[in-house]
Amino acid sequence: MDKLLIRGGRSLNGEALVSGAKNAALPELCAALLTEEPVTLHNVPRLQDVATMLKLIRHMGVQAEQDEQGTVHLDASALTLPEAPYELVKTMRASVLALGPLLARFGRARVSLPGGCAIGSRPVDQHIKGLQAMGAEIQVEHGYMVASLPAGQSRLKGARITTDMVTVTGTENFLMAACLAEGETVLENAAQEPEIHDLAEMLIAMGARIEGHGSRRISIQGVPRLHGAHHTVVADRIEAGTFLCAVAATGGNVFLRHGRAEHLDAVIEKLVQAGVTVTAHEDGIRIQALGPAASRCKAQSFRTTEYPGFPTDMQAQFMALNCVSEGVSRVTETIFENRFMHVDELVRLGACIQTDGKVAIIEGVPRLSGAQVMATDLRASASLVIAGLVAEGETVIDRIYHLDRGYDRMEEKLRGLGADIERIR
Repeated sequence: MDKLLIRGGRSLNGEALVSGAKNAALPELCAALLTEEPVTLHNVPRLQDVATMLKLIRHMGVQAEQDEQGTVHLDASALTLPEAPYELVKTMRASVLALGPLLARFGRARVSLPGGCAIGSRPVDQHIKGLQAMGAEIQVEHGYMVASLPAGQSRLKGARITTDMVTVTGTENFLMAACLAEGETVLENAAQEPEIHDLAEMLIAMGARIEGHGSRRISIQGVPRLHGAHHTVVADRIEAGTFLCAVAATGGNVFLRHGRAEHLDAVIEKLVQAGVTVTAHEDGIRIQALGPAASRCKAQSFRTTEYPGFPTDMQAQFMALNCVSEGVSRVTETIFENRFMHVDELVRLGACIQTDGKVAIIEGVPRLSGAQVMATDLRASASLVIAGLVAEGETVIDRIYHLDRGYDRMEEKLRGLGADIERIR
């Protein structure tokens, strides 16, 4: 198994390219299932989750090729098997996003209940209820969601869908399914993440009729068919936010090309309050954080919530920054009940953290010291990288396959900024 070896204590300087967003690319790969015509996606990140999704749709009969520049050519005209088996689904929850498109186009689908990071319960019951409201018949049998249309019904029906909770993948599933439904579908309490807006823009390029994406209420007028299109995946705001926290922790001056500051308002506000300078540019974000972190940054309390609030996917990375900042901070996790698994590993590096249920209290320390640690999930692994970059001595991070699920060649990008980091076996 690969590991990361980090020799900490260096500031980060230079320019890094922000890759396409994992959480936009995955639903957009599934959106290609909605049409028989070719679809081309640009700026697709080279990630393990993307490779898994490509393997999944190829299993269904889709032609899918990704080149070294991040362009993926998709052709679902010969799709013959509307099924997502457990063997290809067990490591990635986003596979549930195949359910809506397959059901909308073929009137049937068989999709395994998904897996993914062990950060808590993320039930698919909202997906099932929403698609049932559109006329689908769905049963859970032997670990699979088996969906079909009633006899004599050739298309899903438009409906008003109000979920019990804000769900990103649920919103995406309904959005894709509604594009080919008969009549109007209105999504109330919809998620507002930039990745959903990006998916809607792709669907519109394919001929969908969508209004209100990016707001709590999205309306979709169903059309009989969608056509092919070209679409560029939006930049990954979580990757950009991770690098912002890394520079704030180590010090330095970095330009994140293609970063979108308007997608990171809540995170940037906390970074500015911590004492660093963040500047939005037309094609990127610049962060200037000169000097040792412990004497520069001020610890910041925050509470995770749905977009546009502070993202749960940035909680672990900002906690790593708080570990070496001045003062005491309070971090409240409201999205997932098991997302403090990185705390014990940060403590091994010398952090001072106490947890009580959904709350973590962090007392900043002057320095961390290198140690051997283990990644427990995707964002936890990123927090350990940040901590390793500032720790004295060597840090070895095990189980970095978690990191590879969501970060495109992270160690190469950090090395380009001056970090002493390498992948070892």
